[in-house]
Amino acid sequence: MIDMINANKPERWKSDIADSIDQYNQWFIEFAPEAFRAARGAVVDEVRRAMLHTHDFADLGPTQIEANPGVVRTLRMSTAPPLARDRLIGLACTKRSLVAALEKGSLPKRMKSAELTEHLERISATLSELLDIDILPWITESRLPQEPERIRAASVVADRLCGAIANPIIRNAQETRQIAVIRSFLVDCGYREQMTSPGMPVQEMAPGTFAVRMNVGVKSGSAGMINMPIDLVVQPGRPEADRLPIFVEAKSAGDFANTNKRRKEEATKVNQLKNTYGENIRFVLFLCGYFNCGYLGYEAAEGIDWVWEHRVEDLMDLGL
Repeated sequence: MIDMINANKPERWKSDIADSIDQYNQWFIEFAPEAFRAARGAVVDEVRRAMLHTHDFADLGPTQIEANPGVVRTLRMSTAPPLARDRLIGLACTKRSLVAALEKGSLPKRMKSAELTEHLERISATLSELLDIDILPWITESRLPQEPERIRAASVVADRLCGAIANPIIRNAQETRQIAVIRSFLVDCGYREQMTSPGMPVQEMAPGTFAVRMNVGVKSGSAGMINMPIDLVVQPGRPEADRLPIFVEAKSAGDFANTNKRRKEEATKVNQLKNTYGENIRFVLFLCGYFNCGYLGYEAAEGIDWVWEHRVEDLMDLGL
């Protein structure tokens, strides 16, 4: 039986939750605006490219979308009102899988050409009809925009787009920071980072090493072995007899509702790891933010333990 660090100590949960929320909020106030500004700069560039590809939103025909699928995400934010993805799908009577592929910058591989053209025509017609002429006045006036108008429109659309993806921006920045915290702690403890090659068995990791965002092979039913990304994999200085490392997933949350939606993700990962490597795998969450007792209780019931970022030294209880 693997000793638990925090999952079996419910008397500490409430105070740890309070400390974790305080830590997350302090980080958010100090660093989130900077992360958001950096992301906004990239989004502004995306909007400007979309304007270039569509002749300042004057040409939204299916040919333009097919040549530059990724513009659809920007175009959704150029309408009045801005359209959620599901709203566009409903209005255009199109397929969720198609819009998802377009917004990732690609075309569906299995859709026939005639069907693709038909769906793109519906998408382009919907977007063209709903364009926000208050920020794109040149559309109805059949003229080219002046440069100040172009800059203003790009800024408004970028703000809308950033607002729609704000949570992922913040979550990605926080996850990067969390991994940096663990990396620094391990290095201070004498561990060294190991570069892993694709398909490398986790048991081959050298003692006293760790890998960041490692693809770990797991069994997945009829699909056979698939790669599961793990945020951090650590091989203790004195490995266990089975040479299985410790699997760590960094998790942060800026509100309680978000964690309730995501709490099953970890259970799925643990079950796949156990089905592949046995019941004695060591899998822990590295938590910072809004994780309430309901979330913690769910994870504990699934046999999942965790370490709080505000008490990172608990990692040593894993046998490091």
